[in-house]
Amino acid sequence: MDRRKFLEIPLLGLPLLVAERTFGQAKRNPIGSSLKVKMPVVVSTWDSGITANNGAWPILSKRGGALDAVEAAGRASEDEPSCCVGLAAYPDRDGNVTLDSCIMNGNGDCGGVSFLERIKHPVSVARKVMENTPHVLLSGKGAQEFAVAQGFTLEPAVLSADAEKEWKKWLEKSKYKPEINIENKKVSQAAPYFFDDGSANHDTMGTIAMDVDGKLAGMVTTSGMAFKMRGRVGDSPIIGAGLFVDNEVGAATSSGVGEEVIRICGTHTVIEQMRFGRTPEQACREAVRRVVKRDPTKAKQLQVGFLALSKTGEIGAFAIQKGFSYSVTNSQYPKGKVFAARSWF
Repeated sequence: MDRRKFLEIPLLGLPLLVAERTFGQAKRNPIGSSLKVKMPVVVSTWDSGITANNGAWPILSKRGGALDAVEAAGRASEDEPSCCVGLAAYPDRDGNVTLDSCIMNGNGDCGGVSFLERIKHPVSVARKVMENTPHVLLSGKGAQEFAVAQGFTLEPAVLSADAEKEWKKWLEKSKYKPEINIENKKVSQAAPYFFDDGSANHDTMGTIAMDVDGKLAGMVTTSGMAFKMRGRVGDSPIIGAGLFVDNEVGAATSSGVGEEVIRICGTHTVIEQMRFGRTPEQACREAVRRVVKRDPTKAKQLQVGFLALSKTGEIGAFAIQKGFSYSVTNSQYPKGKVFAARSWF
């Protein structure tokens, strides 16, 4: 291409041109259109995001703020008995439940907690970090002490019956191997979220929302990978990895193998691609492309999905593997509706 033709290309089209020519998957996986919805709206990862949305929608539907709505979404997920979110979740390999969470508004105010034990609502602690400290992230014992000082109850250090049962079963083999999209697979009550070799998986609840005034906010809450190494922290509490929000552009969250999201600053990448002019789905696809490009062989064995909401009300998602879904709730879908994301493979 000569200089004259190069200068004729619209600036906002350059990222797409470069991406498609440098890692040619454009024809194999054509980019679809993003979903356009009415404000206010709340969007969460996975089918189980309906629970989170049900916590947020009563606030948004009454003209409440996006930040309050996403906190309520996180608390709703943390209250629901789950192997993946909240104190009923599966523990690390030493038998301790550790929780990660973050929250952010569109002005760049944010807070997070990681490696937090014995506190029921880490998302609310994350908001206290944002509002009552000069810091962004508190971890471990310090985060717990802060939570107690802020009035949170220190819960008993006991596993739920289901978590204890499955942890002891896992100890028989002590083998960890995540399975793609285990979050949405139907499994037996005898061994939920497990498969034949006894290994377990992880899950993350990410929620992004826009209120009636067009303000954006998001939150992430998780127990991380089941039976992880003690001290392991994934992308969920890290601003720019598991969550990023900018009122000028939009909001984005992620789910899947957090280490891969951290390596590319995943949600920040999505927002910056949207700033360049890409749709939410195109931006999520570019983030996925970067994960795949880093190690194509490894990428075939794992799942990472991104979900984004633009300031104009467009929603889009993209994942490495098929099976990633997201839940949308607004006046069009007051009971929530689940959509399937497109995928690289």
